Amino acid sequence: MPIKIPGFAGGDRTNFDLPQAQQDLLTDLVASGKPVVLVLMNGSALAVNWADEHVPAILEAWYPGEEGGTAVAEALAGDFSPSGKLPLTFYKSVEQLAPFDNYDMKGRTYRYFRGEALYPFGYGLSYTTFAFSNLKFDKDSLAANEDLTATVVVKNTGKIAGDAVVQIYLSHPGIDDAPIRSLAGIRRVSLNPDESKSVSIEIPNRNLSVVTPEGARRIIPGKVQVWVGDGQPVARVGLARAAGVPGTITLQGSAILPK
Repeated sequence: MPIKIPGFAGGDRTNFDLPQAQQDLLTDLVASGKPVVLVLMNGSALAVNWADEHVPAILEAWYPGEEGGTAVAEALAGDFSPSGKLPLTFYKSVEQLAPFDNYDMKGRTYRYFRGEALYPFGYGLSYTTFAFSNLKFDKDSLAANEDLTATVVVKNTGKIAGDAVVQIYLSHPGIDDAPIRSLAGIRRVSLNPDESKSVSIEIPNRNLSVVTPEGARRIIPGKVQVWVGDGQPVARVGLARAAGVPGTITLQGSAILPK
């Protein structure tokens, strides 16, 4: 494509930044002293590092369709509490990505990325807050062919109604090439202010497995660390750790699962 502007090589992006003209406009708007909310309309992650530091609020609208304007206006007006969570990682820069011609999983996606993300997979704020407690499992020790059910109490600790998006992440410490953590279950629950609900989420046996370097999906015996909350248990300066509660289960025995 005949595009000759910074950040592009033809029709391909060379960085995740906002196009310079848009960044200049945003900088001028913030410098005006007027309250600014940045609404992003995009199809992939953006490295909005400057906006993260200087803009009070950012709303990710993606490509919302013909009712997008209505949805954005209602969200900004507080007609409902947003509850969306990021389905991908927002990196700080393209330098955090693995080389394009390297097909190794190392450094790719939230499951193997050991750097500090701008916004991690599963991240998203709302106009209320939630607390998690009393994490329990239907069994603390599982055979290689068993499923797992986790139950947690979720409380709306804010002042308006909202949806909590309960996420379960699993980690397999000590297992080579296992993901740092992987999403194993998710459940949305609506809560009024100060309301609590007990939420149960089933984790299928397959979600307890890991994939070996040879490509086999296996149940491997040992401890599995569990995190249940409204995002991954990560933090950085300017981004608080998501609310949640940890737990541990034990896998007994091993098995090779179908691909």
